[in-house]
Parts: sequence; structure tokens; C-alpha cells
Amino acid sequence: MNRKYIVELSEEEKQELVDYCKKGMVNVRKYKRAAILLKADCCRYTTEQICEAVQVSSSTVFRVKRQFVEENLAAAMNEGARSGAMRKTSAKDEATLIATACTKPPTGHARWTLSLLGERLVTLTDLDSISYETIRRRLKENALKPWQKKMWCVATMDAEYIARMEHVLELYAEPADELNPIINFDEAIKQLVDDTRPAQPMKPGQTKRLDYEYKRVGVANLFVFFDRHRGWRHVKATERKTKIDFANCMKDLVDLHYPHANKIKVVLDNLSTHTEGALYKAFSPQEARRILNKLELHYTPKHASWLNMVEIEIGNMNKQCLDRRIASMEELKTELAAWEWSRNKERTSINWMFNVELAREKLQRAYGALN
Repeated sequence: MNRKYIVELSEEEKQELVDYCKKGMVNVRKYKRAAILLKADCCRYTTEQICEAVQVSSSTVFRVKRQFVEENLAAAMNEGARSGAMRKTSAKDEATLIATACTKPPTGHARWTLSLLGERLVTLTDLDSISYETIRRRLKENALKPWQKKMWCVATMDAEYIARMEHVLELYAEPADELNPIINFDEAIKQLVDDTRPAQPMKPGQTKRLDYEYKRVGVANLFVFFDRHRGWRHVKATERKTKIDFANCMKDLVDLHYPHANKIKVVLDNLSTHTEGALYKAFSPQEARRILNKLELHYTPKHASWLNMVEIEIGNMNKQCLDRRIASMEELKTELAAWEWSRNKERTSINWMFNVELAREKLQRAYGALN
């Protein structure tokens, strides 16, 4: 006989369930069981209303109510463990899978795939077959992701690296000073490509359509300036990135962007064009010295692009503005100018948190290797 179970929560039980539902990270199934009990309390909602509100079946509502009435709140909240299906692989099979996934993939393949791992496992074990889902689960259990790779952003940290790193970090820790601004500088590139056939614009029920093929028009170089304290950035698109182009950027920085500054502290990498000599190659000795007298060039360590804040802004630029086909230098300059104006209007900046103290704490092994 189908009994009707009436849920009546005490004030303590009700508060316990409310507190659980307010937690940020909770078990979804337990959260739903708590919600069922709160709505079922004193028959405030019908079973149909609870099912619709909590997105569960009527059998789940019945089971939770029955467990609460016949047992207690803990039994209703903590559903028994599910038996599940039998494990399809033995410990030896799983060890073979893990060892295989950690080796170099077969010749002609960039990485192991579920299909390749399945074929290799059948060859190496007594298994007749294995599903992709079983392989995926075993990899997940062992935190293995053959399709992913990570790249080092920190090179070998010798004494020279650490000295330059601490120098740049101390520079970042200086307070904002309008007369002595700190400017991060670097380059990026953008391939100019055009459609081979006109794109079809998006319309209701249909996404924008681009032809798979495109034609390469050229490559543009982007000189990017960034002032964290001012929330200012500037992008200069050029066809080349020679010493002459670099020298003109430094002249623009001194004469156009910061004409009233006493000293402009420029953080940049060790590219061969980023030298004081580049200005003597581009200008007369008197003009080169005039510009350099207003500049302080501060170089990051080699292979330490992560230390240059402008790299973060370049990432924002690529994602927000350049992640599409742009066919001409004129179009590129127009789009970059609009993006730059919008970002500068909002004075969007970066909250740089890494400092010398944190470096010494986080990179203890590298510091210890110096002695």
C-alpha cells in the first residue's frame, strides 16, 4: 500500500537545512534532498510542485520523505552509496594503461588519444575490447591528461635572472609618480588575412558563416605601451620592427605621450633592437642623447615575459579585438584605435600582487641554489 509520508521539521532541523543550502560548494544530490525536505515541510508544496521546483522525479521525493519519517534527517540527507557496475579493468590492465599514457605517442601522432590508447591496451593485455568512457574514467582517476601540455614561463633561475627579477619587482613597488611614470613595452604580431568569399552575416536561427579558406595579405607588427598607474595603453601598428621603428617608438613616448615627464622608466625585454644604440642609428647624436636623457631602460631577465605587465594587456587585446580576420593595415589601425580608446576611457588597469618578498617565499629552491 502506498503510504503518505508527512514531513514535519523541527526548528533546529529546518535551520540546519537552510544553512546547508546557503553554502557555496555543496554536493548537488544532498542539496536537492535538503530542498525537498524544506518544501515538503508541513505539506507546504505538493509532490508535483516539488518535482518542478527541484527538478527531480516523484519517486525521489517519495524516497526522501520516507527516509525522513521512518528513520531521521541524517538518513534522508545521506543517500546510500550506489553499487554501480563491476569494474571492467583489472589492476594490471590499469597499470598498463597509465604506463602507456605516460610514454611518447606512436610515430605520426602528436599525442595519445582515447582511440590510440584503446588500441594499444587491447594489444598489450588480454582485453578483447575497451570503451572510450572506461579509458577516460581511468585517466581521470589518475589525473592524467595526455591531450594537454604546459609550457614553462620561468627559465633557469641563476643569479643574473634573480637580480634582474628583483630589480623589476622593486620598480613595480614604487608609488605612482606622474613625473616619473613606469611604462611597460613589448611587441606582438597580427597576421592580416582576408576572406576568399564574402562572409554571410548572422541572422535569427543561423550563425555567422565564414569560408574555410582565406588568403594571407601580410603581417603587421604591434608596438604596445602600457602604464599601469594611469590605466593607459597605446598600440602602434607598423610593417616592420627594426631598430629604427623601436627608436621612433621611444621618441613618441618622450615627445607625444609623456612630454612633461622628468624621467620615463621603460620595462622591456632583451630583444636585439631594444638598445640605446638603436636611437643613434635612427637620429643624430644630439637627438638620440636628448631622448635617452629622459628614458631609463629596465630589462627583464631573459625568458621572463611573465614579468612584463604589458604581456597581460597584449592577451586582452588579442582576445577582445584581434580574434578575427582583419584584411588591411588601415582596418587594423582603426580597430585598434577604437579598442584602445575604450580601454583608456575606463582606465582599465592591472592589480600586480607579486613582489620581492613573495618571490623569495615562493622561489625558495632557486634562491637556495645560489649559495
